[in-house]
Amino acid sequence: MLVQKYKDMLGNKSVIRSLSEFATARGKEIGYENVFDYSLGNPSVPVPQEFTDVMIRLLQEKSSIELHGYSPTLGIPSVKEKIAASLERRFGVPYRAEHIFPTSGAAGAIAHAVRCVSEPGDEILTFAPYFPEYGPYINLTGAKLKVVPADTENFQINFEAFAEMLTEKVMAVLINTPNNPSGAVYSTETVQKLAEILEEKSAQYGHKIYLISDEPYREILFEGVDAPYVAKYYKDTLTCYSFSKSLSLPGGRIGYVAVNPACEEAATLVEMCGQISRGTGHNCPTSIMQLAVAETIGLTADLSVYERNMNILYKELTALGFTCTKPGGTFYIFPKALEEDAVSFCNKALKYDLILVPSDSFGCPGFFRMAYCIDTEKVERSIPALRKFVENEYR
Repeated sequence: MLVQKYKDMLGNKSVIRSLSEFATARGKEIGYENVFDYSLGNPSVPVPQEFTDVMIRLLQEKSSIELHGYSPTLGIPSVKEKIAASLERRFGVPYRAEHIFPTSGAAGAIAHAVRCVSEPGDEILTFAPYFPEYGPYINLTGAKLKVVPADTENFQINFEAFAEMLTEKVMAVLINTPNNPSGAVYSTETVQKLAEILEEKSAQYGHKIYLISDEPYREILFEGVDAPYVAKYYKDTLTCYSFSKSLSLPGGRIGYVAVNPACEEAATLVEMCGQISRGTGHNCPTSIMQLAVAETIGLTADLSVYERNMNILYKELTALGFTCTKPGGTFYIFPKALEEDAVSFCNKALKYDLILVPSDSFGCPGFFRMAYCIDTEKVERSIPALRKFVENEYR
Protein backbone atom coordinates (compact mmCIF):
# COMPACT_ATOMS: atom_id res chain seq x y z
CA MET A 1 0.00 0.00 0.00
CA LEU A 2 1.31 3.48 -0.85
CA VAL A 3 2.06 5.80 2.07
CA GLN A 4 -0.85 8.22 2.31
CA LYS A 5 1.01 11.21 3.76
CA TYR A 6 3.21 11.42 0.66
CA LYS A 7 0.25 10.94 -1.65
CA ASP A 8 -1.48 13.80 0.17
CA MET A 9 1.55 16.02 -0.47
CA LEU A 10 0.99 15.68 -4.22
CA GLY A 11 -1.98 18.01 -3.86
CA ASN A 12 0.10 20.57 -1.97
CA LYS A 13 3.07 21.14 -4.25
CA SER A 14 5.33 24.16 -3.92
CA VAL A 15 3.61 27.34 -5.12
CA ILE A 16 7.02 28.71 -6.07
CA ARG A 17 7.85 25.72 -8.26
CA SER A 18 4.39 25.75 -9.84
CA LEU A 19 4.76 29.43 -10.79
CA SER A 20 8.24 28.78 -12.14
CA GLU A 21 6.83 26.00 -14.35
CA PHE A 22 4.09 28.36 -15.52
CA ALA A 23 6.72 30.97 -16.42
CA THR A 24 8.68 28.41 -18.42
CA ALA A 25 5.57 27.34 -20.33
CA ARG A 26 4.61 30.96 -20.99
CA GLY A 27 8.13 31.62 -22.22
CA LYS A 28 7.70 28.97 -24.90
CA GLU A 29 4.69 30.94 -26.17
CA ILE A 30 6.06 34.49 -26.18
CA GLY A 31 9.79 34.09 -25.58
CA TYR A 32 11.15 33.76 -22.05
CA GLU A 33 12.83 37.16 -22.39
CA ASN A 34 9.30 38.63 -22.36
CA VAL A 35 8.26 36.87 -19.15
CA PHE A 36 9.20 38.80 -16.00
CA ASP A 37 9.77 35.77 -13.83
CA TYR A 38 10.30 36.71 -10.18
CA SER A 39 9.31 33.28 -8.88
CA LEU A 40 12.33 31.10 -8.16
CA GLY A 41 15.37 31.98 -6.06
CA ASN A 42 17.87 30.55 -8.53
CA PRO A 43 21.16 32.53 -8.51
CA SER A 44 21.58 34.45 -11.75
CA VAL A 45 25.22 35.51 -11.59
CA PRO A 46 27.88 33.18 -13.00
CA VAL A 47 30.03 30.87 -10.93
CA PRO A 48 33.40 32.61 -10.37
CA GLN A 49 36.00 31.75 -12.99
CA GLU A 50 38.39 30.87 -10.17
CA PHE A 51 36.02 28.14 -9.04
CA THR A 52 35.81 26.73 -12.56
CA ASP A 53 39.61 26.80 -12.77
CA VAL A 54 39.87 24.87 -9.51
CA MET A 55 37.44 22.23 -10.78
CA ILE A 56 39.49 21.82 -13.96
CA ARG A 57 42.73 21.55 -12.01
CA LEU A 58 41.25 18.97 -9.63
CA LEU A 59 40.08 16.87 -12.57
CA GLN A 60 43.52 17.07 -14.16
CA GLU A 61 45.63 16.47 -11.05
CA LYS A 62 43.68 14.33 -8.59
CA SER A 63 43.06 10.61 -8.89
CA SER A 64 39.65 9.36 -9.96
CA ILE A 65 39.15 7.65 -6.60
CA GLU A 66 39.94 10.83 -4.66
CA LEU A 67 37.51 12.89 -6.75
CA HIS A 68 34.71 10.42 -7.35
CA GLY A 69 35.02 7.86 -4.57
CA TYR A 70 33.20 7.86 -1.26
CA SER A 71 34.36 10.44 1.23
CA PRO A 72 34.55 9.55 4.94
CA THR A 73 31.17 9.47 6.66
CA LEU A 74 31.84 12.73 8.51
CA GLY A 75 33.37 14.46 5.49
CA ILE A 76 36.89 14.92 4.15
CA PRO A 77 39.14 15.99 7.08
CA SER A 78 41.13 18.58 5.08
CA VAL A 79 37.87 20.17 3.87
CA LYS A 80 36.49 20.37 7.40
CA GLU A 81 39.73 21.97 8.59
CA LYS A 82 39.56 24.69 5.95
CA ILE A 83 35.90 25.47 6.66
CA ALA A 84 36.57 25.64 10.41
CA ALA A 85 39.60 27.89 9.93
CA SER A 86 37.62 30.24 7.70
CA LEU A 87 34.80 30.55 10.23
CA GLU A 88 37.24 31.22 13.07
CA ARG A 89 39.10 33.83 11.01
CA ARG A 90 35.91 35.63 9.94
CA PHE A 91 33.78 35.44 13.06
CA GLY A 92 36.12 34.72 15.96
CA VAL A 93 34.45 31.45 16.97
CA PRO A 94 37.11 28.73 17.55
CA TYR A 95 35.73 26.01 15.28
CA ARG A 96 37.83 22.93 14.55
CA ALA A 97 37.37 20.14 12.02
CA GLU A 98 35.42 18.04 14.52
CA HIS A 99 32.71 20.74 14.66
CA ILE A 100 31.95 20.63 10.90
CA PHE A 101 29.74 18.16 9.03
CA PRO A 102 29.56 18.59 5.23
CA THR A 103 26.08 18.18 3.73
CA SER A 104 24.19 18.37 0.47
CA GLY A 105 23.34 22.05 0.86
CA ALA A 106 21.49 23.90 3.62
CA ALA A 107 18.46 21.61 3.27
CA GLY A 108 20.65 18.62 4.11
CA ALA A 109 22.18 20.58 6.97
CA ILE A 110 18.77 21.38 8.47
CA ALA A 111 17.66 17.76 8.05
CA HIS A 112 20.57 16.63 10.21
CA ALA A 113 20.39 19.45 12.75
CA VAL A 114 16.69 18.88 13.41
CA ARG A 115 17.18 15.15 13.94
CA CYS A 116 20.09 15.78 16.31
CA VAL A 117 18.06 17.82 18.77
CA SER A 118 14.41 16.73 18.52
CA GLU A 119 12.31 13.59 18.63
CA PRO A 120 8.80 12.84 17.33
CA GLY A 121 6.28 14.96 19.20
CA ASP A 122 8.74 17.70 20.11
CA GLU A 123 8.08 21.24 18.87
CA ILE A 124 10.34 23.47 16.81
CA LEU A 125 9.53 27.16 16.46
CA THR A 126 10.22 29.35 13.48
CA PHE A 127 9.26 32.93 12.65
CA ALA A 128 6.97 34.13 9.88
CA PRO A 129 7.60 34.88 7.14
CA TYR A 130 9.50 31.64 6.63
CA PHE A 131 10.69 29.38 3.80
CA PRO A 132 7.70 27.04 3.09
CA GLU A 133 9.88 23.92 2.84
CA TYR A 134 10.51 24.17 6.58
CA GLY A 135 7.13 22.41 6.90
CA PRO A 136 8.21 19.11 5.33
CA TYR A 137 11.76 19.48 6.63
CA ILE A 138 10.45 19.44 10.21
CA ASN A 139 7.11 17.66 10.18
CA LEU A 140 8.33 14.60 8.29
CA THR A 141 10.79 13.90 11.10
CA GLY A 142 7.85 13.51 13.50
CA ALA A 143 8.58 16.80 15.23
CA LYS A 144 6.03 19.62 14.91
CA LEU A 145 6.77 22.96 13.30
CA LYS A 146 5.07 25.89 15.04
CA VAL A 147 5.14 29.32 13.41
CA VAL A 148 5.41 32.52 15.41
CA PRO A 149 3.36 35.30 13.73
CA ALA A 150 5.32 37.96 11.87
CA ASP A 151 6.41 41.37 13.01
CA THR A 152 5.23 43.05 9.81
CA GLU A 153 6.64 46.44 10.80
CA ASN A 154 10.24 45.49 10.03
CA PHE A 155 10.32 41.66 9.91
CA GLN A 156 12.49 41.29 12.98
CA ILE A 157 11.09 38.97 15.71
CA ASN A 158 7.65 39.27 17.25
CA PHE A 159 8.94 38.68 20.78
CA GLU A 160 5.55 38.98 22.46
CA ALA A 161 4.11 36.13 20.39
CA PHE A 162 7.37 34.19 20.73
CA ALA A 163 7.20 34.34 24.53
CA GLU A 164 3.70 32.84 24.48
CA MET A 165 4.73 29.97 22.19
CA LEU A 166 8.07 29.10 23.81
CA THR A 167 6.78 26.29 26.00
CA GLU A 168 8.53 23.34 27.59
CA LYS A 169 7.75 21.25 24.48
CA VAL A 170 10.04 23.38 22.32
CA MET A 171 13.42 21.76 21.73
CA ALA A 172 14.75 24.10 19.06
CA VAL A 173 14.17 27.42 17.34
CA LEU A 174 14.86 27.67 13.61
CA ILE A 175 15.80 31.09 12.23
CA ASN A 176 16.74 32.31 8.76
CA THR A 177 18.81 35.48 8.53
CA PRO A 178 19.19 37.06 6.02
CA ASN A 179 15.62 36.01 5.51
CA ASN A 180 13.77 34.35 2.67
CA PRO A 181 11.26 35.82 1.75
CA SER A 182 11.49 39.24 3.43
CA GLY A 183 15.14 40.09 2.78
CA ALA A 184 15.34 41.26 6.40
CA VAL A 185 18.51 40.72 8.43
CA TYR A 186 18.21 40.18 12.16
CA SER A 187 20.03 42.97 13.99
CA THR A 188 22.53 42.49 16.80
CA GLU A 189 19.86 43.72 19.22
CA THR A 190 17.39 41.12 17.94
CA VAL A 191 19.90 38.26 18.12
CA GLN A 192 21.04 39.25 21.62
CA LYS A 193 17.47 39.40 22.90
CA LEU A 194 16.68 36.03 21.32
CA ALA A 195 19.76 34.49 22.94
CA GLU A 196 18.85 35.90 26.36
CA ILE A 197 15.35 34.44 26.16
CA LEU A 198 16.62 31.03 25.08
CA GLU A 199 19.17 30.94 27.91
CA GLU A 200 16.50 31.91 30.44
CA LYS A 201 13.97 29.34 29.20
CA SER A 202 16.55 26.56 28.88
CA ALA A 203 17.39 27.07 32.56
CA GLN A 204 13.71 27.27 33.55
CA TYR A 205 12.70 24.11 31.67
CA GLY A 206 15.79 22.10 32.59
CA HIS A 207 16.72 21.24 29.00
CA LYS A 208 18.61 22.95 26.23
CA ILE A 209 16.70 24.83 23.58
CA TYR A 210 18.93 24.70 20.53
CA LEU A 211 19.12 27.45 17.95
CA ILE A 212 19.27 26.23 14.35
CA SER A 213 20.49 29.12 12.21
CA ASP A 214 19.78 28.69 8.50
CA GLU A 215 22.28 30.94 6.69
CA PRO A 216 22.47 30.26 2.92
CA TYR A 217 22.26 34.04 2.21
CA ARG A 218 24.98 35.02 4.70
CA GLU A 219 27.20 36.58 2.03
CA ILE A 220 24.44 38.54 0.27
CA LEU A 221 24.40 41.60 2.51
CA PHE A 222 23.83 45.20 1.50
CA GLU A 223 25.78 48.29 2.42
CA GLY A 224 25.51 49.47 6.00
CA VAL A 225 23.47 46.53 7.28
CA ASP A 226 24.02 45.22 10.82
CA ALA A 227 24.51 41.47 10.28
CA PRO A 228 25.77 39.62 13.38
CA TYR A 229 27.07 36.05 13.24
CA VAL A 230 24.38 34.29 15.25
CA ALA A 231 26.53 31.59 16.87
CA LYS A 232 28.66 34.26 18.60
CA TYR A 233 25.66 35.15 20.74
CA TYR A 234 24.28 31.74 21.72
CA LYS A 235 26.48 28.76 22.50
CA ASP A 236 23.93 26.07 21.65
CA THR A 237 23.77 27.07 17.98
CA LEU A 238 23.89 24.73 15.01
CA THR A 239 24.68 26.82 11.92
CA CYS A 240 23.40 25.49 8.59
CA TYR A 241 25.17 26.86 5.54
CA SER A 242 25.14 26.40 1.77
CA PHE A 243 27.53 27.56 -0.95
CA SER A 244 24.55 27.67 -3.34
CA LYS A 245 24.06 31.43 -3.15
CA SER A 246 27.56 32.71 -2.38
CA LEU A 247 29.18 30.80 -5.25
CA SER A 248 26.08 30.42 -7.47
CA LEU A 249 26.24 26.64 -7.00
CA PRO A 250 22.69 25.49 -6.18
CA GLY A 251 23.05 22.43 -8.38
CA GLY A 252 26.30 21.52 -6.65
CA ARG A 253 24.38 20.68 -3.46
CA ILE A 254 27.17 21.48 -1.02
CA GLY A 255 26.98 22.98 2.47
CA TYR A 256 27.61 22.06 6.09
CA VAL A 257 26.46 22.01 9.69
CA ALA A 258 28.79 23.90 12.04
CA VAL A 259 28.22 23.15 15.72
CA ASN A 260 29.34 25.93 18.04
CA PRO A 261 32.43 24.61 19.92
CA ALA A 262 30.99 26.07 23.15
CA CYS A 263 27.98 23.76 22.82
CA GLU A 264 28.10 20.83 25.23
CA GLU A 265 29.13 17.66 23.37
CA ALA A 266 29.68 19.60 20.15
CA ALA A 267 31.83 16.89 18.59
CA THR A 268 29.28 14.25 19.57
CA LEU A 269 26.57 16.15 17.71
CA VAL A 270 28.69 16.00 14.53
CA GLU A 271 29.28 12.27 15.02
CA MET A 272 25.52 11.85 15.45
CA CYS A 273 25.06 13.51 12.05
CA GLY A 274 26.98 10.61 10.54
CA GLN A 275 24.56 8.16 12.08
CA ILE A 276 21.54 10.22 11.00
CA SER A 277 22.87 9.94 7.43
CA ARG A 278 22.49 6.17 7.65
CA GLY A 279 18.76 6.57 8.12
CA THR A 280 18.17 9.34 5.60
CA GLY A 281 20.37 7.98 2.80
CA HIS A 282 22.41 11.19 2.78
CA ASN A 283 25.84 9.51 2.86
CA CYS A 284 27.95 12.64 2.28
CA PRO A 285 28.02 15.20 -0.54
CA THR A 286 30.22 14.44 -3.52
CA SER A 287 33.96 14.36 -2.90
CA ILE A 288 34.83 16.69 -5.77
CA MET A 289 32.45 19.39 -4.51
CA GLN A 290 33.86 19.17 -1.00
CA LEU A 291 37.38 19.58 -2.34
CA ALA A 292 36.44 22.42 -4.70
CA VAL A 293 34.72 24.61 -2.09
CA ALA A 294 37.58 24.03 0.33
CA GLU A 295 40.01 25.32 -2.30
CA THR A 296 37.91 28.47 -2.81
CA ILE A 297 36.92 29.30 0.78
CA GLY A 298 36.23 33.04 1.04
CA LEU A 299 35.53 33.43 -2.66
CA THR A 300 32.11 34.58 -3.86
CA ALA A 301 30.43 35.23 -7.16
CA ASP A 302 29.84 38.87 -8.09
CA LEU A 303 26.94 39.43 -5.70
CA SER A 304 26.72 43.20 -6.29
CA VAL A 305 24.05 42.72 -8.97
CA TYR A 306 21.53 41.76 -6.30
CA GLU A 307 21.84 45.05 -4.42
CA ARG A 308 21.60 46.92 -7.71
CA ASN A 309 18.39 45.04 -8.62
CA MET A 310 16.97 45.57 -5.15
CA ASN A 311 17.47 49.32 -5.32
CA ILE A 312 15.73 49.55 -8.70
CA LEU A 313 12.72 47.59 -7.48
CA TYR A 314 12.50 49.22 -4.06
CA LYS A 315 12.51 52.69 -5.60
CA GLU A 316 9.82 51.78 -8.13
CA LEU A 317 7.60 49.83 -5.74
CA THR A 318 7.54 52.59 -3.14
CA ALA A 319 6.90 55.19 -5.86
CA LEU A 320 3.89 53.14 -6.97
CA GLY A 321 2.48 53.19 -3.44
CA PHE A 322 3.54 49.78 -2.15
CA THR A 323 4.36 49.41 1.52
CA CYS A 324 7.73 47.66 1.61
CA THR A 325 10.51 47.06 4.13
CA LYS A 326 13.82 47.65 2.39
CA PRO A 327 15.79 44.38 2.25
CA GLY A 328 19.12 44.19 4.04
CA GLY A 329 20.28 41.17 2.05
CA THR A 330 19.30 38.10 -0.03
CA PHE A 331 17.76 38.51 -3.49
CA TYR A 332 14.15 38.85 -2.34
CA ILE A 333 11.81 41.76 -1.72
CA PHE A 334 8.50 41.35 0.10
CA PRO A 335 6.00 44.18 -0.50
CA LYS A 336 2.45 44.33 0.80
CA ALA A 337 -0.06 43.50 -1.93
CA LEU A 338 -2.49 46.18 -3.09
CA GLU A 339 -5.43 44.07 -1.94
CA GLU A 340 -6.00 41.81 1.03
CA ASP A 341 -5.95 38.62 -1.04
CA ALA A 342 -2.35 38.16 -2.22
CA VAL A 343 -3.27 35.16 -4.38
CA SER A 344 -5.80 37.26 -6.27
CA PHE A 345 -3.23 40.04 -6.61
CA CYS A 346 -0.59 37.70 -8.06
CA ASN A 347 -3.12 36.07 -10.40
CA LYS A 348 -3.95 39.51 -11.83
CA ALA A 349 -0.24 40.16 -12.35
CA LEU A 350 -0.02 37.11 -14.62
CA LYS A 351 -1.99 39.00 -17.27
CA TYR A 352 1.02 41.34 -17.54
CA ASP A 353 3.51 38.45 -17.62
CA LEU A 354 4.66 39.35 -14.12
CA ILE A 355 5.32 36.19 -12.11
CA LEU A 356 4.98 37.10 -8.43
CA VAL A 357 4.68 34.69 -5.49
CA PRO A 358 1.80 35.21 -3.01
CA SER A 359 2.82 35.18 0.63
CA ASP A 360 0.28 32.75 2.05
CA SER A 361 2.68 29.79 1.99
CA PHE A 362 5.29 31.95 3.79
CA GLY A 363 2.94 32.23 6.78
CA CYS A 364 2.32 35.93 6.26
CA PRO A 365 -0.84 36.63 4.21
CA GLY A 366 -1.28 39.86 2.28
CA PHE A 367 2.24 40.20 0.87
CA PHE A 368 4.09 38.89 -2.18
CA ARG A 369 7.66 37.89 -2.91
CA MET A 370 9.82 38.93 -5.85
CA ALA A 371 13.03 36.95 -6.40
CA TYR A 372 15.13 39.52 -8.25
CA CYS A 373 17.99 37.14 -9.09
CA ILE A 374 17.59 37.97 -12.77
CA ASP A 375 19.56 40.16 -15.17
CA THR A 376 19.42 43.87 -14.31
CA GLU A 377 18.40 44.61 -17.89
CA LYS A 378 15.33 42.42 -17.41
CA VAL A 379 14.49 44.07 -14.10
CA GLU A 380 14.52 47.42 -15.86
CA ARG A 381 12.33 46.11 -18.70
CA SER A 382 9.83 44.78 -16.16
CA ILE A 383 9.14 48.26 -14.74
CA PRO A 384 6.69 49.35 -17.49
CA ALA A 385 4.78 46.09 -17.03
CA LEU A 386 4.64 46.69 -13.28
CA ARG A 387 3.39 50.24 -13.77
CA LYS A 388 0.76 49.11 -16.27
CA PHE A 389 -0.41 46.37 -13.90
CA VAL A 390 -0.87 48.79 -11.00
CA GLU A 391 -2.49 51.48 -13.16
CA ASN A 392 -4.98 49.16 -14.86
CA GLU A 393 -5.93 47.03 -11.86
CA TYR A 394 -5.73 49.39 -8.86
CA ARG A 395 -6.06 53.00 -10.00
